[in-house]
Amino acid sequence: NFMKEYVSVTAKFDEDGSLLPLVINWDDGRKYKIDKITDIRFASSLKSGGVGVRYTCQIMNHTRYLYLESNRWFVEK
Repeated sequence: NFMKEYVSVTAKFDEDGSLLPLVINWDDGRKYKIDKITDIRFASSLKSGGVGVRYTCQIMNHTRYLYLESNRWFVEK
């Protein structure tokens, strides 16, 4: 059973105004660099509920979804 886990994210705004996440920061100090973003779209989290901008991220050769929902970032856990 999945749930939303809100996380801190280091992100940047590009020249064109795009918001791009760079690093996912966990409360316990772990940091995961986002190696590549392969897709950005408005989508629902079917596993944990919620809706927002879904970033499909490559992190250490794994595909993970990162959501931006009402100015808060979350992952499915």
